[in-house]
Amino acid sequence: MSKRIYAGNLPWSVTKDRFEELFSPFGEIEDAIVIANKYTGRSRGFGFVTYKNDADAEKAIKEMEGKEVEGRKLVVKEARPLRSQEESQAEEKKEKEEKTAESEEVKQVETEKKKEPKKEE
Repeated sequence: MSKRIYAGNLPWSVTKDRFEELFSPFGEIEDAIVIANKYTGRSRGFGFVTYKNDADAEKAIKEMEGKEVEGRKLVVKEARPLRSQEESQAEEKKEKEEKTAESEEVKQVETEKKKEPKKEE
């Protein structure tokens, strides 16, 4: 069975070849990808590695988490499954509603403070 891991806080200079080089000592890699900006082609600072063996993936997580590469400490953990577009949009909508509710609450408190009579000393 294969297991996919996430590697974040990568240096911008890391290419797919360098990425594979960093993670290949832990086992046989099925797939490796560095996520890049679609307009500039520059790395976005994270990628994914899929190992053919779960034990190899666990070893890579343990060994590479916090390891310094070109002055940056890597964040390495098991990758979460992709969410559907509907799930992502629903979560964004919920977060936006929560922020709006918080903003309204703050405005209400500020309005009430302005209405309070000033105390003379």
